[in-house]
Amino acid sequence: MDKNAILPGSGLVGRIARKAVAEREAEYAGEIRRLLDAALDQVRRGGPNARPRVADIVAAAGLSNDAFYRHFRSKDALMAAVLADGAERLADYVAHRMSKASRPEDRVRGWVAAILAQADATSAADTRAVLCQSGALGADLVSGQTGSAPQRLAVLLYEPFRELGLRDPEHCAGLLAYAIVGKLSEYLWSNIEPSSVEVERLVDFCLSVAAAETGKGVVKDRVPETP
Repeated sequence: MDKNAILPGSGLVGRIARKAVAEREAEYAGEIRRLLDAALDQVRRGGPNARPRVADIVAAAGLSNDAFYRHFRSKDALMAAVLADGAERLADYVAHRMSKASRPEDRVRGWVAAILAQADATSAADTRAVLCQSGALGADLVSGQTGSAPQRLAVLLYEPFRELGLRDPEHCAGLLAYAIVGKLSEYLWSNIEPSSVEVERLVDFCLSVAAAETGKGVVKDRVPETP
């Protein structure tokens, strides 16, 4: 081999190649984000029975059919990605709300309140849109699929439950995540926004379950921290 040959990944050649890859990755990420947002907007506008066409989504995103099929095999694949994106955004929001509290009891309180906040007037339309599409895909909000909303949300309870002394925080967190997300689904389909009293009742329920697991009794009568 010629010792003076330039290796593909070295020096100037490597830097140019890596720059081109990074630019293409950023371009593709932008296209995917636009398709996800356009799909959700089309469903929101169309209501519960909306079944947007690929052509409508592509037009709303300002992209081409080639761009669509570069990232998704079908409309169902895109809508599955919309569901996963919604679960990820919800988990990020809940984690942010929980981070404002230091005591484990108040982090659990923040967890419940943040999930049920998806039923308020400003968030319900988007959440219902996602629910409608999940039904169209033969899934639901409390699906047991990897990366589903309950699974992502359950992970956020592991640490506060450990601090409360639970021996098996994963098991307890998983059960409560399915229960609270199921309650959220009920509020959404009933078009009801939970009151602060109802939210606090569910907080007490979660803390009571945690307390029963530790054998320490119900964790109550503590003043919640100010967010």
